Amino acid sequence: MKKNAKEILDLLREEYKDAVIALNFGDNWQLLVAVALSAQCTDERVNKVTPPLFARFPTVKDFAECDVEELEKLIYSTGFYRAKARNIRAAAVKIMEKFGGEVPSSMEDLLTLGGVARKTANVILHTAFQKSEGIVVDTHVARICGKLGFVPKKMADAKKAVEIENRLKKIVPKSDWGAFSHWMIQHGRKVCIARRPNCKKCILNKLCPSANL
Repeated sequence: MKKNAKEILDLLREEYKDAVIALNFGDNWQLLVAVALSAQCTDERVNKVTPPLFARFPTVKDFAECDVEELEKLIYSTGFYRAKARNIRAAAVKIMEKFGGEVPSSMEDLLTLGGVARKTANVILHTAFQKSEGIVVDTHVARICGKLGFVPKKMADAKKAVEIENRLKKIVPKSDWGAFSHWMIQHGRKVCIARRPNCKKCILNKLCPSANL
């Protein structure tokens, strides 16, 4: 497994060396908002919602003082808009009151913010602060890691993100923790598509136990 994993990671690293987060944002607070909105929503949709949202509420202070109903209307199309609006405003209030208006840079502090779970915190830490404290596990990461044998297929579900992350941290070098999820997401969107994986054109097909050649 270790040898196989190293070959897979080397290929992914080269193939997707330019892969970065697909969300658009201007500062660390806007990153947090965009990641929060991306839950159960496509990055493409979030990137359509955030320009008018950030134009209306440019700063974390503006979000802390905003009318929740107005915020709900602006983010309605991202789904779960009531919970997202409530959590985003609560996070803004806490950042203003406890962290001096700045998004905190530790896992412990980030997890105290409304709506911020480990996945969101990992994205923020890596993207905003270049810190690798864990590996982001979304549906692409969970699904493809199951196909590659990095985790048992019965575990390959984003609902088991913490278990998957703990296994991946033993396989993926820490220097790649932040980039790994970007490789998986790009691979899942371009090649290993959920309903129709293109195994014939996959750079991993000779190493993947699930390849259908």
